[in-house]
Amino acid sequence: MAIMLRTVSAAIFLILSLVAAAAQSSKPAASEQGFHSRARLISGGRQGSQWLAGIEITLDQGFKTYWRNPGDSGLPPRFDWSGSENAAGIEVRWPAPSRHEDAAGVAYVYGKKVVLPVVVTAKEADKPVRLVLAAEYGVCKDICIPAHANLSLDLTGEGSERSAIEGALAKVPVARALGVQADLSVLSVDPLAQDKPALSVTVRAPADAKPALFAEGPENWYFSVSVPDDAGRFTVTVEEKPKETSGPVSLRLTLAAGGKAVETEVSLDGNGQPR
Repeated sequence: MAIMLRTVSAAIFLILSLVAAAAQSSKPAASEQGFHSRARLISGGRQGSQWLAGIEITLDQGFKTYWRNPGDSGLPPRFDWSGSENAAGIEVRWPAPSRHEDAAGVAYVYGKKVVLPVVVTAKEADKPVRLVLAAEYGVCKDICIPAHANLSLDLTGEGSERSAIEGALAKVPVARALGVQADLSVLSVDPLAQDKPALSVTVRAPADAKPALFAEGPENWYFSVSVPDDAGRFTVTVEEKPKETSGPVSLRLTLAAGGKAVETEVSLDGNGQPR
């Protein structure tokens, strides 16, 4: 069912994207209104030798947009920075999302307003940077509609939205090795005997927090993740993978709880079992 939903959603999203893109103005602006949403670029000023910026998406009540891994349905945002000037490197960082479950399956989403921090390295440090972004993102309630935004921003002087960007950076997962004893960590990953390859993931999180786990693999690998049991264990199931895979395969686990998040890399063999 999840595979069919992904295929149908991708096809519908592509058709609607082409229609929306054809109707869209090509001139970049500071902000742009989309389907039940508004997108804009915001400035955070300098951070050492780099610049801080952010992609801010504000959603109407009840609507949501997707994380980099959308889950069972929908598509992740797409960002094209090719029109930018004096930018040697542009890195989008992703705050941990929320888990949303409905009749279409489980999706990984943001609601209300999200700021995606952007770290920019200039080609020439003594010259200003101009960001030009062509963005595409899904806006969903009962159905999903693609929104497009052509945005631009000159990075000069102090950033007017630095606190919002720093707040979003605090929600970006930090790397944490498997088994590290910390307040928030993935303690162990063990094989489970099921019809499909599956893993039992034991985590540690603050007692008053509700942890959520997100699993990402290479292209054409799709994972489902259960809610935790009373012992704090999640079940991660390999729902789909390439028929011929020799491994090793990198599984990225993102654990979020209490406004913080960590990322843990786990090595799997070609059958989806821990190495």
